[in-house]
Amino acid sequence: MISQTLQTTPLIAIAGNPNSGKTALFNAMTGARQHVGNWPGVTVEKKEGTLTKNGYMARVVDLPGTYAFSSGAVDETIARDFILWEEPDAVINVVDATNLERNLYLTVQLLEMGAPLLMALNMMDEAEDLGLEIDVPKLAQALGIEVVPTAAVWGKGIDELIASAFERASKPLRQDFHIDYGPAVEDRLSRLTETLTPKLCRGRSPRWLAVKLLEQDPDILRELESSQDKARLKAELEEAWASIRDASGLEPADLITEKRYELAARIAKSVGSEPELSRSSHSIDRVALHPWLAYPIFFAVIWTMFQVTFTLSEPLSDALASLIDLAGSALANVLTGIGLPAMVTGLLVDGILGGLGAVLEFAPPIFMLFLMISLLEDVGYMARAALLSDRLMRSIGLHGKAFIPMILGFGCNVTGILATRTLDSKRDRLITILINPFMSCAARLPVYVLFATAFFADHRGLVVFSLYFLGVLLALIAAKVLSLFIKEEEAATFVLELPPYRLPRLSGVLIQTWERGKEFLHKAGTVILLAVVLVWALSNLPPGTGPDSPNSVMGRIGSLLAPLLKPAGFGTWQAGAALIFGAIAKELIVGTLGVLYGTGQVGLIEAIQANWTPLSAYAFLVMSLVYIPCAATIAAIRSETGSRKWTAFAVMYTLLLGWVLAVIVYQGGRLLGFA
Repeated sequence: MISQTLQTTPLIAIAGNPNSGKTALFNAMTGARQHVGNWPGVTVEKKEGTLTKNGYMARVVDLPGTYAFSSGAVDETIARDFILWEEPDAVINVVDATNLERNLYLTVQLLEMGAPLLMALNMMDEAEDLGLEIDVPKLAQALGIEVVPTAAVWGKGIDELIASAFERASKPLRQDFHIDYGPAVEDRLSRLTETLTPKLCRGRSPRWLAVKLLEQDPDILRELESSQDKARLKAELEEAWASIRDASGLEPADLITEKRYELAARIAKSVGSEPELSRSSHSIDRVALHPWLAYPIFFAVIWTMFQVTFTLSEPLSDALASLIDLAGSALANVLTGIGLPAMVTGLLVDGILGGLGAVLEFAPPIFMLFLMISLLEDVGYMARAALLSDRLMRSIGLHGKAFIPMILGFGCNVTGILATRTLDSKRDRLITILINPFMSCAARLPVYVLFATAFFADHRGLVVFSLYFLGVLLALIAAKVLSLFIKEEEAATFVLELPPYRLPRLSGVLIQTWERGKEFLHKAGTVILLAVVLVWALSNLPPGTGPDSPNSVMGRIGSLLAPLLKPAGFGTWQAGAALIFGAIAKELIVGTLGVLYGTGQVGLIEAIQANWTPLSAYAFLVMSLVYIPCAATIAAIRSETGSRKWTAFAVMYTLLLGWVLAVIVYQGGRLLGFA
């Protein structure tokens, strides 16, 4: 029952490990009453929603997923600072019941902070499937907080959790959770706590602040610089560090971390048994993670993914193409019949419907690709792919976690770049940002499919796979080169949990597919629509010219680039114009060609076949893969690096590399007799 003492609209924060079900819980609590923006000053996504229950209302904020508050990662800092400074009335700690010990490490840190905590013990359905029994009352007693069992994806336990959150928000905050760090640390903690002034604490627990100083938290140490007692506190701190090292033989931060893990492990073992991967998962992993078989299996899985994508999406694409062609013919007849000027008819039919239709016809393979990726994630294979990448990432000078933003770059380079905030090292973050544009995002897929269908119909999957593989290879080479010039930092440990293999949940897979694919539709209805109208206008000006005229404004713009593109085999003004607009959004390459050739998809393929060769087409695909990130990606690079210099570098080196590789492909192919 919700407390009657609740007078105001409380603020509820949701915190937890990545993949603990936070997003599912947030969606279950807020439904459609939510919006997504950015946290102030950074491009990290901020999810906020409204919860209503029995006439009561609350604001709910889904904090970035984090394993701990112990590094300089941007999302960790955001989550910690929100709890400290925004002072939520309740913090729901989402814990994966199938991995209790690992998740309790964050719980312990939240309790140390004095957060008004309650726990959503999530994924209880999966815990039961694994035969795991957890003594929930005993867990609640050990932590001193309310624990509510949930299965967020099925909506189980949500009502009870909401009631408990409102109840927690109506109660006064208690800050009586302490970890016994042992005599060596406790003695120094007591001394430090006594020296910390209320001005420095700013409402935070003195003990928590003292622990963070012993851990050498960079943000807290920076605060120390502005203190009037800086000299005395620094002297006390140096003495404390030295004393703990002498007494324990460990760095203070390592000893504190060890004690937290010991407590988390002790609590987890006292309330239930540790789950293990199922026997079937172990059996599969003996093959999937085999030292010699793992990488061939990985490439086979990815190749199969592309083959299935094109095989299943082709009938849908053909049907959509026919529908758009019929709509174009019908619209042209109607507009001509009512006597609209030819210019207006051309804009609506050839410009908007023709250009936009040429892009939308590639929606089926894009959604199908996202569906395949979502299936691999839900089954549990993507986590294995990340594990396989660790050794490879370290060989090129990057942390194993850098693989995750690279994989996300296959969906959208902007998403991949924003995901680099999970990397602790600023150096790794910068290098991963600079190489992410090489990952073939979904926006490039329409370009690949168009040219592969025109010239390599029987081997489309292989051709597209080769481009994705080339992008990854270029990213790895670029990372190795950049790592030689950007100063190395101390390597961090790669921590990754391997979930058990499980049958995918259709609803979850479809939701993920839609969430990823709808961005393509949104872009088609906004940016691409405006751009194809602009392309059509420029290709029909001055009056008397047409889309196929090199004397149009668009023809003259494209002609400026044509001589530079001639060594790459596609020195036409149409190709030059398409690449210019492709710098805004890669899908516009197809839309621009559709307008300039004045055709639908079927006609566009015929026009491509008439004006290109297989060799020049593949060189153009290589250019499209590498040259200049799209406008949104450039903006993300500028925002995440905070540097105009690195943003300009990303634009210039990809542009130059794209041209050089296209020339090498075309000229090399000619020497080998492929012209």
